[in-house]
Amino acid sequence: FLDFLSVYWITTLGFSLWTNLLFGDHLLDFMLLAGPLGERPAVGPLLSSGGVQQDVPLCEKSSPAEWTPHFEYLQSRGVTHFKVPLSWSLLLPTGDPERPLRRTVACYRALLGQLSKAHLKPLVVLHGAGVPEPVGVAPGGWYTHRVVSAFQSYAEFAFAAFGDLVDTWITFSDVHALLEGGVSPAQRTTMLENMLLAHRTTYRIYHASYSPVCECKHIYTISVHTHTHMCEINTEPSSSALRQAISDFLSIQLKVDCTANSALEEQLTHLQVILRHRNPGKLLPCQVCPARCGVGFFSCGRTVHLDQESMGVDHESTSSTCDLLSLTPRQLDHSRSPSSYQKVWEKFSTQSPSERDDFLWDLFPEGFQWSTSSEAFKVEGGWAEHGKGETIWDRFTHSGQAFANQTGDLACDSYNKVDYDAYLLRGLLVTTYQFSISWARVFPSGRRGSLSEKGARYYDRLIDALVSSAVRPVVTLHHWDLPQALQDDGGWSNASIIEAFREFADFCFARYGDRVKTWNTFSSPWVISIAGYGTGEHPPGITDPIISSYQVTHNMLKSHAEAWHVYNDKYRQQQGGKVGIALNSDWAEPQDPSRPQDISAAERYLQFMLGWFAHPIFVDGDYPPSLKSQVEQKRQECPQAEPAQLPTFNEIEKKRIRGTADFFGLNHYTSRLVNDTFGGCVPGPRGVGDFQEHIDPAWPLTASEWIRSVPWGLRRLLSFIAAEYTSITKVPIYITGNGMPTQFGGDVFNDTERILFLKSYINEALKAVRLDGVDVRGFTVQSLMDGFEGPQGYSERFGLHYVNFEDPNRPRTPKASAYFYSKVIENNGFVGLREKMVLPKHVPQPRTTKLVRLPPSEVPSKSKVVWEKFSHQSNFERKLYHYGTFPEGFEWGVSSSAYQVEGGWNADGKGASVWDTFTHKPGSIVNNANGDVACDSYHRADEDLYMLRALRVKSYRFSLSWPRIFPDGSRASLNQQGVNYYNKLINGLVASNITPMVTLHHWDLPQALQDIGGWENVSMINYFDEFCDFCFATFGDRVKFWMTFNEPYVIAWVAHGQGLLPPGIKNPGYAPYQVAHNLIKAHAKVYHIYDERYRKTQGGLVSISLNADWVEPKDVDVFREVAAADRALQFRLGWFAHPIFKNGDYPDAMKWMVGNKSELQGLPASRLPAFTDEEKEYIQGTADVFCINTYTSEIVHHVTSLLSPPSYDYDQDVREAEMDDSPATAMKGLRVVPWGLRRLLNWIKEEYGNPEIYITENGMSTDSKTTVDDTDRVFFYKTYIDEALKAHNLDGVKLKGYIAWSLLDSFEWLNGYSIGFGLHHVDFNHPERPRTPKRSAHYYYDIMRNNGFPLPDEEKLLYARFDKGFAWSTSTASYQIEGGWRAHGKGLSIWDKFAHTPLKVGNDDNGDVACDSYNKIREDVAALRTLGVTHYRFSVSWPRVLPDGTTGKVNEAGLDYYRSLVDALLAANIQPQVTLYHWDLPLALQDQGGWENETIVQHFKEYADFIFSRLGDKVKFWITINEPYNVAQIGHGYGTAAPGISFRPGTLPYIVGHHLLKAHAEAWHVYNDKYRSKQGGVISITINSDWAEPRNPYKQEDIDAARRFLQFYIGWFAHPVFNGDYSDVMKTVVRERSLAAGLPRSRLPEFSADEVQRIRGTYDYFGFNHYTTVLTYKLDYKNLQHYDADRGVATVTDPSWLDSGSFWLKVTPHGFRKILNFIKEEYGDPPVYITENGVSERGPVHLNDVRRIHYYRNYLNQALKGAVLDSVDIRGYTAWTLMDNLEWATGFAERFGLFYVNRSDPTLPRVPKESAAYYATVIACNGFPDPALGPDPCLTPDTPPTTSPTPVQGVKFMGGEMSPPDAEVALYILFSLSLVATVRSVLTIYSLCSHCVLTMYLLYTHCVLTVCSLLT
Repeated sequence: FLDFLSVYWITTLGFSLWTNLLFGDHLLDFMLLAGPLGERPAVGPLLSSGGVQQDVPLCEKSSPAEWTPHFEYLQSRGVTHFKVPLSWSLLLPTGDPERPLRRTVACYRALLGQLSKAHLKPLVVLHGAGVPEPVGVAPGGWYTHRVVSAFQSYAEFAFAAFGDLVDTWITFSDVHALLEGGVSPAQRTTMLENMLLAHRTTYRIYHASYSPVCECKHIYTISVHTHTHMCEINTEPSSSALRQAISDFLSIQLKVDCTANSALEEQLTHLQVILRHRNPGKLLPCQVCPARCGVGFFSCGRTVHLDQESMGVDHESTSSTCDLLSLTPRQLDHSRSPSSYQKVWEKFSTQSPSERDDFLWDLFPEGFQWSTSSEAFKVEGGWAEHGKGETIWDRFTHSGQAFANQTGDLACDSYNKVDYDAYLLRGLLVTTYQFSISWARVFPSGRRGSLSEKGARYYDRLIDALVSSAVRPVVTLHHWDLPQALQDDGGWSNASIIEAFREFADFCFARYGDRVKTWNTFSSPWVISIAGYGTGEHPPGITDPIISSYQVTHNMLKSHAEAWHVYNDKYRQQQGGKVGIALNSDWAEPQDPSRPQDISAAERYLQFMLGWFAHPIFVDGDYPPSLKSQVEQKRQECPQAEPAQLPTFNEIEKKRIRGTADFFGLNHYTSRLVNDTFGGCVPGPRGVGDFQEHIDPAWPLTASEWIRSVPWGLRRLLSFIAAEYTSITKVPIYITGNGMPTQFGGDVFNDTERILFLKSYINEALKAVRLDGVDVRGFTVQSLMDGFEGPQGYSERFGLHYVNFEDPNRPRTPKASAYFYSKVIENNGFVGLREKMVLPKHVPQPRTTKLVRLPPSEVPSKSKVVWEKFSHQSNFERKLYHYGTFPEGFEWGVSSSAYQVEGGWNADGKGASVWDTFTHKPGSIVNNANGDVACDSYHRADEDLYMLRALRVKSYRFSLSWPRIFPDGSRASLNQQGVNYYNKLINGLVASNITPMVTLHHWDLPQALQDIGGWENVSMINYFDEFCDFCFATFGDRVKFWMTFNEPYVIAWVAHGQGLLPPGIKNPGYAPYQVAHNLIKAHAKVYHIYDERYRKTQGGLVSISLNADWVEPKDVDVFREVAAADRALQFRLGWFAHPIFKNGDYPDAMKWMVGNKSELQGLPASRLPAFTDEEKEYIQGTADVFCINTYTSEIVHHVTSLLSPPSYDYDQDVREAEMDDSPATAMKGLRVVPWGLRRLLNWIKEEYGNPEIYITENGMSTDSKTTVDDTDRVFFYKTYIDEALKAHNLDGVKLKGYIAWSLLDSFEWLNGYSIGFGLHHVDFNHPERPRTPKRSAHYYYDIMRNNGFPLPDEEKLLYARFDKGFAWSTSTASYQIEGGWRAHGKGLSIWDKFAHTPLKVGNDDNGDVACDSYNKIREDVAALRTLGVTHYRFSVSWPRVLPDGTTGKVNEAGLDYYRSLVDALLAANIQPQVTLYHWDLPLALQDQGGWENETIVQHFKEYADFIFSRLGDKVKFWITINEPYNVAQIGHGYGTAAPGISFRPGTLPYIVGHHLLKAHAEAWHVYNDKYRSKQGGVISITINSDWAEPRNPYKQEDIDAARRFLQFYIGWFAHPVFNGDYSDVMKTVVRERSLAAGLPRSRLPEFSADEVQRIRGTYDYFGFNHYTTVLTYKLDYKNLQHYDADRGVATVTDPSWLDSGSFWLKVTPHGFRKILNFIKEEYGDPPVYITENGVSERGPVHLNDVRRIHYYRNYLNQALKGAVLDSVDIRGYTAWTLMDNLEWATGFAERFGLFYVNRSDPTLPRVPKESAAYYATVIACNGFPDPALGPDPCLTPDTPPTTSPTPVQGVKFMGGEMSPPDAEVALYILFSLSLVATVRSVLTIYSLCSHCVLTMYLLYTHCVLTVCSLLT
């Protein structure tokens, strides 16, 4: 057990004897030591006989020259070293290193020099005797602590003075002797502990500052006593002190009887056992020079005197004691089993670099879990969304502590992009996705009581999206983003957080555990402890490595354990999941593998990083012994400044922590070289652990300074974990984080460094599994996408997907590494050069029946019934959205074509196509673009497959490039490389369970074939047959759906007639017909080839993809126009479909027209070729399904076309025109006309015998500026696919599939790359052609996932009733209905002037008469009674009662009108709801400035006071002002309403709004202070607002725009009234924009503190007017200063929303419920009265107003949901409006009324519409009774459906003239209303007197008689 031996002085025989005795054959090297010198020099040196060393002034007794002979003699006898004790007291008599005794220093240096000359190495003892007197206060002085510091200074002095001459140092010699001196045992213990402390400190100082790299010097000596044959260590010092001994070797003094040969061996063996027991701590071997590090000393026997003359041995004096033996700790512990680290290190240390880095080609075990990850604060954004609490990262970054002041406020916007992230995961093929839950998002304060349901719901959405994508969620409960509220209480350093974390974990398990089966409690908690609470580099930014860092770990370990136990006790049995923890660790490699100290230091590094957390959990519930011993050692070394305070676990806590993990999660990124150092009293892992980490400069760099690529470290670390931890708990290992960052900038997509990194790290994991047997179950790549990387902000990118943080859309684009990783996952490892072949999973049954032969089409065809059925639809019927789904098995797909996407135009032997030739000619294509590279799909098949997997399409339609397979068009030129490409693509599709739909020819004819005539040459039929035959044979085992040609119409007409496309032939009268003829015959031949040779074995389908737009006749009621439309379809679609699907021949309409034109042109025969009977038979039925490409619709009408020149176009005698009222797209002529698709599908159904139909292309173009936010394309698919659904579900069309065009933006023919149709954006300016999913891709995926449009919950009717006492009302406004504009002293209003100003009101209408309600109180009240309303809302005309606006002049006649109206209402049991101001300001006040003049506030107050006093005894419901927004902005900003001011839009609206709010408040206070107590009414203000939704709901910028819209709309007036003052959003925006424009202050006026208080709370309810919803997005108005610019929002509407008679009003019921909830949440849940809601119509009057009924049914039901389901306190509903009236600036053109007012009749009768009866029914039922419960008494009998056909002669009805159908409707409505009123009366009487049966019977009889009379 000793490596080296030294003796003081023995005979050669003796030396041999003892070495053989002790070491046998293991003697490798030895040190022969002599000295020290005695008091006098001699030829044979006088050697000390032991004992306490005396301070002898050597140079005073003899000169150094006298010692030379003695040294030379010793060297000649084999001595190698000489012992030199230094005298501390002689060197530093004062104890001060600055004041040494120079002569003593010189003496020692001379001695050391002589030794060097004699080739002896000095072994210098620092201390063996006295302490300088000023230092010590008693013998030895070592029981005082200050001597430790003094010794440290002395040692540093000695190292500096003699270090250049000294090889080896000993701190203390013969400690036992130093301890003797009569002191007490306690003092002896203190003295020894101080000596040990002095030794450790000196040791570290030396190695840190003085030791050369290759030398190991220090010796620590401990006294050992022996008696006879027994050796024992002095046990007085504490065992803990002994365990802390640090040395390069241990010097032990033994006394042994040397006369017994076995004595020494027995003593040493016994000593070894004792030391191993007492000193089990780690060893500190040296790093580089093992020959010097294992020095052992022993001296036995005789004190020798040398004969001066003979130099022989004098045997006279012999001692029977062994004086000194020195052993290294490693030697003493030699028999101890090596640690886990040592085993792993020894296993791998012998590997050569080539062996280490050798790549393993193998697969992971089946079921291996592939994953990628993200963390909440890095990706989610939405930092304050929906009440999310502030996190420590929010606070940290908002204080500017991240790179470039960046924050994670928006990050990747994942909070709004669940679908986007799930999309990427599907493409990656990962089986799991690891993400963290933001504690503060779920519990904003950190405690359960603060639960944010919306925050929790986000994770529901995310988890559900993952599950539906077949991706298992792996959830981390805490990844660093602690709620700031908890941090304010101390965060992880406060033990109370344990319970907080426990309840958070409990909530998460309960909420999500049914879907989440794998949980990490923490991820990389070491980072929290060190960076968050130690160095302060991370939030919370606490720099306390001494206490907090350790306490935080302590609390996290306890928190983890509690969470584990919660799951184990409450959820495991039911949910069956597992809970672990993800720990981070580098691998630690010794910097010098030959130096044992560095090996030990490397192990310490791991224990301080990984073991700190892993050891308690996986081993014994406590910290690693090495960690604890290091902390204790530092405590002793640094009693005045302890660098670490490690908490302790009690036994209960240890037991609770131990074993609390079901798996070991490992986050690993890099490795470190570690060496042993002296850390001193410096806090932190390095200082406390006495190690220092380094990197090898040869290791590859990454963008992060802390990550180098060292893949082999992962394998070693996994082996270490398996040996150290999981071998104990027997749990699997999951690699929960691995990846590397790249620097932002440069080539962000081609991240080859990351590919190399992942490839090598994954392979090392594979080696660990396959070669080392480590149970690794999964690998997680960090991260899914670039994110916010903490202090580094966005400067470092870890993502597999690039995120453009400059784009508010935050688009995600796969990098090369994403494609690489997906391939690894697909292969489950590394398959080498072997290509995985995948056989088809399903083989369709072969088709056995041929299409039925159909008769030729008539002229026009019978299919004209389609126009008869659909063309008379109303806009409402046409646009009404249909909810439903397609049948199971519906084929969803996406498409592309070879030339448009493949590129590689001349790669690997491909031949030129006609498109190559065409595009290479300058000027042919926009911007001279070509398809040479296109999307580069030829080289990027994996990238296309990635997108297809992400989309989850069932089918992918693509075309084969004929010249890529047959370069010259013939089989003889077969290009195998081209075949290989398509095999790879097809195999990839089949492996992804995607059906290949292959088009054999999509326009890219081989140029070689064009050179022989192309499709005009009949020989092309055989060439095409040969090509298709090869394709069937080569790919048909996997391809089951074939299309021979794509759009042969385009080939024939556009390419050979117009010459717009290659080959560019302009021969419009002949070539198109000949080309089409050949195409049809070629198609038929190919079909028969498949049918005869392949169908039986392959079982596929063959068809042809035709194209057609729908055509609508210019006038559907004109036969000639219908015939023209039918003819247009026959010429385009029937040209090819009629021969194939009907009778093998062209349609008669076509043959007739071309034949006649040809004859008129003097031609001997028709230009349209004819098929023989055999050809007709051969062609007919050559398609298994009908494939159609369609994009738009057109209007056609009949024309007489030119005869010359002959032309296919002229042959038709039709002219086409765009539908100008439909939205345009980026491609001219392709307008968005969704309803045309339904009609086209119906026409195909009728014309071709209801075949099975596949829509093989449909899509829309956007310009190149539109990248990923393609909202218009979303609308396109939303409406077009719904029309297809209508055709299937409502019309019986056999639609089997829908294929969207296209997968990618691509080369769009003549348009080049200037437009794009893709679901994925392709950057054609980037050589990598990166593909980025657009919003439309996510939308299309959603459609496919739902298989259509299932009825959403928000559209489902709720059957329930409103609360009893619900206020049912309808409303009007004075100027709109009263008329009598100058009657009885009424004053002029601003609307009187505005309406009498030219061009202000539509059709020059005005309110002079309006509905004449001023004179028709009786008629109005009668209408109200028929409705059954309980309330009626009307407004008082201010100028009617106060003509000049002041109380100085009262118009009693006007006041009498309102008294009469109120009395009539009350008499009818209808409660009046009075609006004081509904926009008709007295003109006299406007002349004084109106609402701009602050005096208006007092005028309004006085006016309100006056009305309260006159009407308040009968009116109990007051509204101060109606829609102040419209007064301020419409009247004073836009100027489109009275008073029509528009020249100060930046200031005046705000001033007016300010005064309106003050006026309202004053009126409220008047009522509250003067009238409430005696009148008992309620009063408030009515505020209007649309609901706003983001145009792109996945985009935070649009979400913010929607919020801003609301704050500037409803919030402008609601916030001051309900919350006090304007909203912060509004104040901040207006102020900042005002100041930016150079204004001294905000344009928004400010309320004083008193005004805020006066306005706040001035409500008794929330009066609310609502009509519609808008979609919002951000719009920058630059420097414009006005309301809209301040708001910074633009609005659009969804084209699928139903229209109304008002351009601004779209029917959007779902928004009603949402804004009611907004009011509840934003304004403190006030009582809500809906004071206006309704819809308008324009055009012909239809009393059967189905649109209005639809509106009320759905809006009322949404209000009911708000009340019943959401607990919104809705007290009443008011329909706008009672009757059609003057709709302000639009005049009488827009009609909102429940009653039609016949303005052609001077009496202006009120005629009920069907909506009036419907509304009356809802009122009678007080909601929506459940039909499942049977007929409800409140329901009236159904009335027959009515329509208003073409106007016929009118009849007189109720004083007006109307059509008989409308009169009939009116009659039924009156019947219904009468019945409703009667039923209500019956129910009322029954409720009062349930026994009054006779009365009820009489009433019923009266009702019947009345109805009979009406009917008669």
